Amino acid sequence: MMRTDGYLLDNRQTEAGERFDAFASLFDPTTFRHLEGFGIGPGWRCWEVGAGGASVVSWLAKKVGPTGRVVATDIDTSRIAPAARPPVEVRVHDVGAEEPPGEGFDLVHARLVLVHVLDRERALRSMIESLRPGGRLLVEDADPALQPLTCPDEHGPAEQLANRLRTGFRRLLADRGADLSYGRRLPRLLREAGLCRVEADAYFPLTSPACAALESATIRQVRTDLVTAGLATDEEIDRHLANVASGAMDLATAPMISAWGRKA
Repeated sequence: MMRTDGYLLDNRQTEAGERFDAFASLFDPTTFRHLEGFGIGPGWRCWEVGAGGASVVSWLAKKVGPTGRVVATDIDTSRIAPAARPPVEVRVHDVGAEEPPGEGFDLVHARLVLVHVLDRERALRSMIESLRPGGRLLVEDADPALQPLTCPDEHGPAEQLANRLRTGFRRLLADRGADLSYGRRLPRLLREAGLCRVEADAYFPLTSPACAALESATIRQVRTDLVTAGLATDEEIDRHLANVASGAMDLATAPMISAWGRKA
C-alpha cells in the first residue's frame, strides 16, 4: 500500500507484514488472473505502484524474465527492498506527488493504493501517462462503503462487536483522507481518462483463514488509534481478538474492485 503523510497503516509496523501476507493469500489469484489475461510475458516493462509487499513484484519478475523490467515503487520500500535484483528496480516514490519513474510501460498496476492517496486524480493521470500506446492499466481498490461490515451475518454479540470496531476503523481511515467509496468509480474514471476497452469485476471474500489473519493484524495495528479516538476500549479489543482467534466467526473483507483498460 502507498502511504501519505497521514497514512494510518505504516509499512514498518510488525503487523504490516502479516497484512501483506493476508492480502497475497486473498487477492493474488484475482490479480494474477487479470494480468495473465493481458498476455504478460518476456520483455514486458511494468510499473508496480505502491507495491507494499513483494508477492506481485516477484510474480511479475518471473513473467517478464531477464529481458523485461519491473519498477516497484512505494513511499516506504522496506518490505520490497529484498526483491531489488534484475529485472526488479525498487524506488522510493510518491505516486500522488511525483512524476512517473519512467515511460513506455507495457503494464501499470496498483492494488489497494489509490483509495489512500490524497491526490488520486494526479496519481491516476500519472499512471496513464507512463503507459505506451496500447499499454495496459490495472487498478484494484477496496470499496469499504459498498460492504462496510466485518460480519455480514451479524447474529450475535461477537459479530456486533466486530462490526462496531470495523465502523471505528473506517472512521480512522476517512479522517486520514481515504476515499471509502473509490472502488466503484474506477470503471468510469478509467473511461473518462481516455482508456479504451474498460472492464471491471469485484472479488468479495466472505470467510477464510486469511480474512481472520487480516482482521487480527489490522486491529492490532490500529489498536492505539481506536482507543485514543474513543472508538473502542482495550477490553473490547482484547475480546474481539479472542473471538477472531476462536475461528467461530465468518469474517469478510471489503470488496476489491478490479478495473482495467488499454491506452489508445
